[in-house]
Amino acid sequence: MLPYRTAAQSEGLRRRHLILAGVATLAACSSPDLKPVPPPTPGEYILGPADQIRIITFGEEQLTGEFGVDASGDIALPLVGTIHAAGLTPRQLSAAITSALLQSKLYQNPSVSVEVVAYRPVFVLGEVTKPGQYPYQPGMSVVTAVAVAGGFTYRAKTDRFTIVRSTTGKPVEGSALRDTQVQPGDVITVAERIF
Repeated sequence: MLPYRTAAQSEGLRRRHLILAGVATLAACSSPDLKPVPPPTPGEYILGPADQIRIITFGEEQLTGEFGVDASGDIALPLVGTIHAAGLTPRQLSAAITSALLQSKLYQNPSVSVEVVAYRPVFVLGEVTKPGQYPYQPGMSVVTAVAVAGGFTYRAKTDRFTIVRSTTGKPVEGSALRDTQVQPGDVITVAERIF
């Protein structure tokens, strides 16, 4: 037989259960803080999959045009074949194309220039109005990327974010603030705040 409880005892017991449930929820949600995301790499831009580049081979129209870096990090050039571009700067890719043209013995003194036409996109996920993939613009910060994605939802945590950034081919997850600079290919997640 269960003991009889007064209304005050029942209310006190209910409050204790709510407090314990709240503490358990906070403990489950409070994972150790992530380290800050690695800063953008200084120096020349490093090419990667989904970048669009323009290759200009002076005096050779068939080797001049816009090319996309494919998922495996390669570009396919007429007369030359496949050249691996991911992980190279535009200057290094220009030297690799020049070397391939010299080895093909089709050209004696090729002059090649490479420039980035469109950077690989950034991805904005979580509590934004329109989550998805968006074009990267130089100088973009987390808050401008969120603005491009339609802004925060009413449930969004607006002061701390997570970013998955690929550094030297390995994805690294870290924390970010509103003014953290974004790199091409970053995956930004806006978390839901706890009410």
